Amino acid sequence: MTRAARKPSAESLDELLARLSLCRVCAKHLPLGPRPVLQVVPSARILILSQAPGTRVHETGLNFNDRSGDRLREWMGVDRDTFYDDRRVAVMGMAFCYPGRDAKGGDLPPRPECAPLWHPDLLAHLPKVALTLLVGSYAIEYYMPDVKRQSMTETVKAWRLAPAGILPLPHPSWRTTFWEKQNPWFRRTLIPELRRRVAALL
Repeated sequence: MTRAARKPSAESLDELLARLSLCRVCAKHLPLGPRPVLQVVPSARILILSQAPGTRVHETGLNFNDRSGDRLREWMGVDRDTFYDDRRVAVMGMAFCYPGRDAKGGDLPPRPECAPLWHPDLLAHLPKVALTLLVGSYAIEYYMPDVKRQSMTETVKAWRLAPAGILPLPHPSWRTTFWEKQNPWFRRTLIPELRRRVAALL
């Protein structure tokens, strides 16, 4: 990916995750308080980078434990047990804590402090990842900055031009139902390729 991991330090993954669990860098901005949610084990072959936890994820401590997760798993062609097998699938948000809601009732963007602070060290502990799914515009813009001028739809449609080992995807929220109807190429061309790559690594 464009933003590289740091070289592994002497800090173990367990030590890093323990330190992350105590992070309070943006606590004053979080209406429900800090509760970092992620799924990282060094043996993972697939990495999912998304936006930030919603309220249900905050409550349960399980990434994509909602309808958007059901849709993402359907896109990938995997069941819940496979998705939550951290030996095979890693899941990280662009922020690890629920950011709150905006004036229109939607979730706020991921806190900007999180990814540059934690991602490089975490990625250094994921040496076996062969496929990274950039799920949603925040992850796409951060890890594919050269496509910032394009819309999310244009970027996903040009998935064949993405760097090796990376697939950009829309966020699988309820809004994607209408988006899929407007973009039939997504299910016709990208979903089969996504499922093929996922199956090859699981």
